[in-house]
Amino acid sequence: MKKFAAYLLMIGFVVISTSGCAALIVGGAAGALGGYAISKDTIQSDTDTPYERIWDSALEVARMRGVIEEEDAPRGYLKAKIDNSEVWIRLARLTRATTRIRVSARRYHLPNLGLAEDLFVRIMEGAK
Repeated sequence: MKKFAAYLLMIGFVVISTSGCAALIVGGAAGALGGYAISKDTIQSDTDTPYERIWDSALEVARMRGVIEEEDAPRGYLKAKIDNSEVWIRLARLTRATTRIRVSARRYHLPNLGLAEDLFVRIMEGAK
């Protein structure tokens, strides 16, 4: 009986230690863009592309795919409604040459990582 309890405890430990968020590298056909999933609904990356080029690309992609509800260029915040999903795009200047981009998407309050990844790839391709 003690061995059985020990096995159950070990199995429980293995299950708990192996479950969690694995990093998702984004790129697909566009090549390695360096983005990764930081949560179930968010893709993030740091890039050496200038802030203004990424912002312009994000505005263009959001306008083509849906309706922009809020935008604030100085704060680097954009909220849009795309494919029945709420989308948030956030930019941050880390240094003069480095910009962080974060794309989040939720549909009916549930994560929509596929849309976030698609928008991220399109924004980065448009900023080249």
